[in-house]
Amino acid sequence: MREFGYERAADVSGAVAVLGADPEARFLGGGTNLVDLMKSGIERPALLVDVRELPLDRVESTEDGGLRIGATVTNSDLAAHPEVRRRYPALTQAVLAGASGQLRNMATVGGNLLQRTRCGYFTDVSKPCNKREPGSGCPAVTGEHRNAAILGASEHCVAVHPSDMGVALAAFDAVVQYETVDGPGELALADFYRPVGDTPHLETALPAGALITSVTLPPAPVAARSRYRKVRERASYAFAIGSVAAALDVEDGVVRDVRLAFGAVASHPWRARAAEAALLGKPADGEAFAAAADAELAAAAPLTQNAYKVPLLRNLVVAMLTELSEEAGR
Repeated sequence: MREFGYERAADVSGAVAVLGADPEARFLGGGTNLVDLMKSGIERPALLVDVRELPLDRVESTEDGGLRIGATVTNSDLAAHPEVRRRYPALTQAVLAGASGQLRNMATVGGNLLQRTRCGYFTDVSKPCNKREPGSGCPAVTGEHRNAAILGASEHCVAVHPSDMGVALAAFDAVVQYETVDGPGELALADFYRPVGDTPHLETALPAGALITSVTLPPAPVAARSRYRKVRERASYAFAIGSVAAALDVEDGVVRDVRLAFGAVASHPWRARAAEAALLGKPADGEAFAAAADAELAAAAPLTQNAYKVPLLRNLVVAMLTELSEEAGR
């Protein structure tokens, strides 16, 4: 591992000032992803700026009835928070589905959104990877790609984003707040991640040196009846091969509101807007649920080994929406 400096941030403005002056510095939250990347030589920061003691560790209600989640709130604290459990149960379920208890105790909300892919070609510095070394190629396209993307990918990268939490946040229109040396800003999560295109190494739209300070969830009554389901290759700690965050509001047998987002299918949490549009005003039944899933997955472009993800996601959507519809009718 390359030698590096360490500095503990005293306040937000001081933290962003350090990164503004040193582009090779990195913010350190829980370190559950960054430290691993440093050990393998993928990340080589000259300085780590520890932000864990900044006053960004609270979950608070907003004036309009949403929630503001501080960037250094741990995943464990987020999942256990009573208002998160009551208003956005899919978010609690998503967080609990991710990682192990020990990792959740350390991992932070801001770091979770910024974690990098676990694609084997990215994590192996002996292999080419456009995300790690732009222009070197994407061997996953013709190599091992069983868990590669089926939506929004390109010939330059087929890696998937590993976050479970991000999938639930995407379903509920989360907004990311950040601070830079030029002042505060915010990005809707829908705009937070850049399209893969021919620049997969440019992963987010955050300005250089920006520090995520919070994530805000707007009020969403439909979210109170929501759930997250993750499919993985083993029951213990493992990354998803497909996941869905779903919320459904049914009145007189007709879909009044619906939220859907997919995980492990793209370079970022995938909001299933085509499926949502196909469902609004339709009967809350299996036929409509399947048609909505098909509308979203019509854009899928699987490779040889990951075509299984299309029926997997379709079946997940139908099963989850059926369960939510049955609950609404009780």
